Amino acid sequence: MKKTKRKTYNIFQNCAFMIRRAWRDCKSVLVVALGIILCGVAANLLELFVVPAILEAVERGVSPGALAGMILWFTVGMALVRALRGYLDTNAMFDRIQVRSTLCLDLHMTFCRASFPHIEDPDYLKRTEEAEKCVTDNNGGGEYIWTTLTELLTNVICFIVYLLLLAQVGPWVAALCIALSAAGYFAGEHIRAWRYRHREEEAALMHKADYVVYRSRDMKLAKDIRIFGIGPWLTELYEKYTRLMQDFYVKAYRQDMWADLLDVALAFLRNGAAYGLLIAMALRGELTAAAFVLYFTAVSGFAQWVTGIFSGLGALHRESLDIAALREFMEEPELFRFGDGKPLAVKKNHLYTLELRDVSFRYPGADHDTLSHVNLTLHPGEKLAVVGRNGAGKTTLIKLLCGFYDPTEGQVLLDGEDIRQYDRRDYYRHFAAVFQQFSILAGTMAENVAQTTGENVDRPKMWDCLERAGIADKVRELPQGEDTHLGREVYLDGVDLSGGQLQRLMLARALYKDAPVVVLDEPTAALDPIAESDLYQKYSDLTGDRTSVYISHRLASTRFCDRILLIENGGIAEEGTHEELLSRGGRYAYLFDIQSKYYKEGVMENA
Repeated sequence: MKKTKRKTYNIFQNCAFMIRRAWRDCKSVLVVALGIILCGVAANLLELFVVPAILEAVERGVSPGALAGMILWFTVGMALVRALRGYLDTNAMFDRIQVRSTLCLDLHMTFCRASFPHIEDPDYLKRTEEAEKCVTDNNGGGEYIWTTLTELLTNVICFIVYLLLLAQVGPWVAALCIALSAAGYFAGEHIRAWRYRHREEEAALMHKADYVVYRSRDMKLAKDIRIFGIGPWLTELYEKYTRLMQDFYVKAYRQDMWADLLDVALAFLRNGAAYGLLIAMALRGELTAAAFVLYFTAVSGFAQWVTGIFSGLGALHRESLDIAALREFMEEPELFRFGDGKPLAVKKNHLYTLELRDVSFRYPGADHDTLSHVNLTLHPGEKLAVVGRNGAGKTTLIKLLCGFYDPTEGQVLLDGEDIRQYDRRDYYRHFAAVFQQFSILAGTMAENVAQTTGENVDRPKMWDCLERAGIADKVRELPQGEDTHLGREVYLDGVDLSGGQLQRLMLARALYKDAPVVVLDEPTAALDPIAESDLYQKYSDLTGDRTSVYISHRLASTRFCDRILLIENGGIAEEGTHEELLSRGGRYAYLFDIQSKYYKEGVMENA
């Protein structure tokens, strides 16, 4: 499966992307951002000119009433600007969260719809984690970029105003302020970047500490913690990683301290030189008191805008990387055809033929094929069993039949047509399956059977499936019937079902989908042999004449099937009915004999 090269994006492209998303999802984000910029510039200019303006008025000898009026106007103006800025800052968050939420939804939908090989690819899963950082919280690039952009543009505008102002004193004053401010920023950032250079060390420590916390809260581990006394061990591990993290942060804070000292020294040099020139000009009578205060204030604040611009550009770069990771993930080229494939509707009452034609498959990074040159035809309405030892390739064969993977070599055919031409989601609609790991969600019983929200559930059909699966009586006994929540991870009133009850619920779900092909991939592995055999027989009776595939490592459970395949050494070692395979006295008969003796011995021991 050849992968297409992913696109890459720069800062300008990512900023444009976010602006387009805001324009599409919530235009008020842009309006509020513009308002915050204007308020920020206005507030800084009012603070810059208020004292010089009052001094100039005093020098001109204006009346006390006019002077009081001027002070009042400045005070009211600053109060109104600050109030408006505070209002915009407070309400900006809600609209920005809305934009981030749409990105978060797109991200999760991308993951849910991704080709199955992506889901088992460690590199893809790592990129998923990197993309999630963009939209996980308020400080991710998907939301905080608006704060960065507003502050950066405010700094740029104020920088231009202050630059034009200081240029009137002399070009070298502005140049000196820019040079020393820039030097202080870059030198300080280089020192502070110690933490960034050691980010992998920090991430590793945090991951270990978080893992201990996560595992200590895992309900599945609760019994082991109590029986084996794991609590003190977990506490010791957490304290160990906490101490290591404290040592790391002490080193980081020391680096920050040296950066702050350097910044103070350069600020002293910059301000001292500029202030000395202004004082000399004032003593020579070249500056009025009002002009002196104006330029003096401008020098003090000039470094703020230079540092703010560099800091903003650095923050924008980091947030752009987050957004780029998100965009690259969401635009990851798919391995299968989704949307652009040939439509494939499910034909009602039609029994399909599935075929593996000279199929070989090798997992990425593996040094040998899991399946090699397999030829198999699954006939319409046939009940096929696939058996073999763990790791023989049974589940891989099912993944190929279901279209989760494309073969490395050969073809998977549906009614004689290569499935790679079809829209893969249309192909999936032809299958109902119960896998080893159930996709139980924290929803109601009805929602888990119908795999949709409550209002979309066909209640009569759902109850029919529950009845046929033999779990309707249990559901009726529950506090809220079919609307009872399953599991306690989300809902306090949730209930837990036993293994056998979950099996029957999954059977009801498979029946509800009413697909032409039914697949069971060892979903009963946790049950005892008798319970597994009974449940498989239940599946067989209820699937009727639909095409069915059953996987089991217990050979006796699938004796009812029309045909049994024994998978070994990457291929089909034997095939036939249960009786035929036993009569041949081959590998199947040998394994069946071993399992039979084991179960008989178990019965005798427990008699």
